[in-house]
Amino acid sequence: MMTSPRASRSMILLVAVVLAGCAGDPPPRYAGVSSASQMTVNTGKEADKIPYRFVTRTDWKKYRNIIIDPVTVYQGSDNQFGDLPQSDRQELARYMQNKFAETLRERFVETTGVTPGTLRLKLTLTGAATTTQVVGTVTKFDLAGGPYNIVQSIRGGQGMFSGSVNYAAEIYDASTNQLLESYITHQYPNAMNIGATFGSMSAAETGVDKGADQLLELLK
Repeated sequence: MMTSPRASRSMILLVAVVLAGCAGDPPPRYAGVSSASQMTVNTGKEADKIPYRFVTRTDWKKYRNIIIDPVTVYQGSDNQFGDLPQSDRQELARYMQNKFAETLRERFVETTGVTPGTLRLKLTLTGAATTTQVVGTVTKFDLAGGPYNIVQSIRGGQGMFSGSVNYAAEIYDASTNQLLESYITHQYPNAMNIGATFGSMSAAETGVDKGADQLLELLK
């Protein structure tokens, strides 16, 4: 029985939608993250990217300075690094340290001194996935990956064979050590971001970039 080109395209789109609905395992509430027990399931905005969160009512405008602790690479058994080498984990942690510092300087004075009006940011890198080389680029255009990635792009979901990064962010009042907000997040490039498919860690780094911008918006 012959299948018309139109029917074939419809079937491909249907498969893409089904796959998109099943894509991506969310990060767990990592047991070794200090504020994990205080986080609850996020049912609000961007719950797909931030599955767990702890929130207090905070006037961020009263804070002008920030201390950014060295990024910690999570060693718990529930990490999501897979077989990613320790050297790549450390390199990604260094990238995260520099990117968050660069981005948050738009809003804060980075400092090492504890004074009133100072936040302390603790970042824990908990997982990362590399982009499958060549395949990650090709699937932006081929008959199977193209429709899937278009659907994911519209949904804000992760692309096929695309890398990603998972981490925890904990924000404290530096003077009192009171936890003001914390969350666990899963970040990745737009599913049609071709540039983020070049280099095995490029998608994870793009995820870091997006996460830093997201935190800047939160703290404004």
